[in-house]
Parts: sequence; structure tokens; C-alpha cells
Amino acid sequence: MTSTTSNAPAFEEAIAVTPLTSHTYSADLQDSWCIGTVPHGGYTTAVLYRLVKTHFAHTHPTLYKSAPVVPISIQLSFLRRTAAGKAVLTVQDVKLGARTSTLHVTVSQAREGKKKHPQGDRDSATEEALEAKVAGYITVSPPTAEVGASGSTSWTLHPPSLPGSGPNGRVNLSALAAEGRDGVWERSQHDSKSFRWAGQHIEVFSPAKDSAGPERRAIVEQWARFQPGGERKARWTDEAVVYLVDMFPEALDELGRVASSGMSSSHKTEFFWYPTVTLTVEVKKQLPLHGVEWLYSRIHSKVIRNGRTDINVVVLDEEGEIIAVASQVGLVVSASRNIGQRTFKGAKERL
Repeated sequence: MTSTTSNAPAFEEAIAVTPLTSHTYSADLQDSWCIGTVPHGGYTTAVLYRLVKTHFAHTHPTLYKSAPVVPISIQLSFLRRTAAGKAVLTVQDVKLGARTSTLHVTVSQAREGKKKHPQGDRDSATEEALEAKVAGYITVSPPTAEVGASGSTSWTLHPPSLPGSGPNGRVNLSALAAEGRDGVWERSQHDSKSFRWAGQHIEVFSPAKDSAGPERRAIVEQWARFQPGGERKARWTDEAVVYLVDMFPEALDELGRVASSGMSSSHKTEFFWYPTVTLTVEVKKQLPLHGVEWLYSRIHSKVIRNGRTDINVVVLDEEGEIIAVASQVGLVVSASRNIGQRTFKGAKERL
């Protein structure tokens, strides 16, 4: 049985999707889930996760009578910068099948332009003024159809996760929650107010920076709790997982250090922005009905070249089972490209 987000009203409000027609929907992308002036990529992906579930319940309620569908594969291209405010979500039924169905999804918003118009509001932009911001494919399957061969390979985390004080060297998550640290693991202090606002919805614990050797320079690991809007009793749910695969503040700090070391002094910047170009997520396992408190992420990048980087993420639960794997292509650019004033054709900017 899949998880629910009913225990996190702030997250439910942030990813709410409203039907307009059989294949078009509306959403309100929220400022508090932005990086600078741009909605966070994982948050936008969570909205699309909710979109496909809403679409089948609204337009194809009898297709899978046994159980609601859940996304198992997500492939998105972030074509242009999104913005906080109203968005039109469009669905095309590419394939409707007995075990899997595939949808093409698009997030559209007002076109950005250099000229401001004194009348009109961005939230009421006409369809003619919209342009595609995010597009891609999402494949879904009802959990009851997920049957067939299963087995384990020899895959394991390498290098192993840094140990904690728990049995067999496992991290003592109760100690992390109560004291903020366990062995080399400690609560991360990252900027979530002035720029990375989307990071305020997560509590992250990572190994202290001086605890890892040079062989771990390209690897970041974290244990995280979900706290949307400060809701400490919230739990990680299926929609929240696709937000988590794109939320790794310590990894971004490390990318910034690597990027700065490869730049000439005349081009160095104090702060980077890492916009997602493409994002692929495979959901390996649905979470329990009421979610889980803790999830582990291992993040690694191979190389930054010409302002572009790869980012790979694996998410595990407390038992070490894989929940999701993700990979993305991202840019490494100055944050000044994000925080400047933005204008929209036929609409007023409210950021």
C-alpha cells in the first residue's frame, strides 16, 4: 500500500492539483519551495507526481480498479525557468496499458519578457501567453500489477557509510533526533532562508567535514527528516521522495568548492546556482501508508566540465532497502542569474 501525505498539510497545499478539463489541470507553485526565484526542481517533480495520480482518479477512474496508480519512472526536461504562481499542467495519454501506462506531462506558465505590462496579473495569464517550462514522461503502474521476478545483486554502498554508535556501526537515529549528533554525524547548517528557501522543509544530518578522507571528496551522504512548513511530525511519503532526490545541500556546497577551485580568480563567485537540465527518477519501492521518519541519501558527482555536472542519487530506508534512484544533468552558474528581477509578458511580476 502506498503512502499518504495527509499528515503534512503544508506539503499537501504546496503540491495541490485542480482539474480544469479531462487533460488540463492547475497548480500554484509556492514561493517557500523556491531556490531564489525559481521553484525547486524536486518540488516541481512532486507536483507532477501528484498530477498523474490526480489524472487517473479524475479521467480514468475505472482503468485500474484494484488500486490507485503510482509513478515508477519519471523523465523530465527543465526547458525554462519556472516561477512561483499559477501553472497550467497538461497531460497526454501516450499509452494506457494493463500493467503500465505512460503519460506526457507539461508545466506551462507565462512567457518571460523584457517589458512589463501595467495591467493584468500573472496568475490570470491567458493560455495564448503560456509557454512550456517543464516537459517529460511519467510511467505509472498499480501496485497490484507489480508482480514478477525479484532478487538482490551484489550491489552495496561503496565506500560504506561512515559509522555511528548503533549496533553493527549503524547510525543511531534516535541520538541524532535528540542530541543533533551521533559519532561523526551532526546536524547540517545550511542556508535555507536567503536563497535556498526550499531547503527549510528538510532537516539534514551529515558527517562532519573533517571526518572523511580525500577518497570521499565526490561523495556526500545524509540522513534526513521531512519537516514541510516546520511540521516536525511529518513523514517521508511517495511524493516527498521525489523532492528528496533533488535536495542535498551538503553536496551542493561541495560542488561549489570544486567549481571555485577550477576557476580563475577574476571569475570566482561566492555563490552558485545549480539549475536542473534533465532529471530521471526510478521508484524502486513504495513507502508504508503513513510514511517513514528517516531516509538516507548517497549523492555523488563524477566531474564538472564547462559549467555542467552530473549528479547521481540513491535513497535508502532504515533497513538499507533502495527506495529510489535518480540521475540528473545540472548547470553550475552564478546565483546572480537566479535572483535578478523577472518580468513576464502580459503579466506583472510579484516576486
